[in-house]
Amino acid sequence: QVQLVESGGGLVQAGGSLKLSCAASGINFSLLAMAWYRQPPGNQRDLVARISTNNSPNYADSVQGRFTISRDNHKDTVYLLMDSLKPEDTAVYYCNAQHHLLGSFWGQGTQVTVSE
Repeated sequence: QVQLVESGGGLVQAGGSLKLSCAASGINFSLLAMAWYRQPPGNQRDLVARISTNNSPNYADSVQGRFTISRDNHKDTVYLLMDSLKPEDTAVYYCNAQHHLLGSFWGQGTQVTVSE
């Protein structure tokens, strides 16, 4: 059973930074493509960034140049460094893991709130 546990969310002022972490367990982490999604209040859950098993990142246009996704296969953890945060980045952020055979797994989410 794959388990994902996010941490690092919180309240920050606009222009500030936060770093989210997602620790995985129950599976060989190096076989997982990892991603961060976010869901603002009353809106759908959208992709923020993903990183492949060979460490290739992709970003949503809205966060390109401000957010950085990375992974540490020794710590079974994926990170999302968020710089130059804006109020519109406020959302619940979810960690996602994709395995080519076992499918998709989600964390419980962590709240990020960016104040004016």
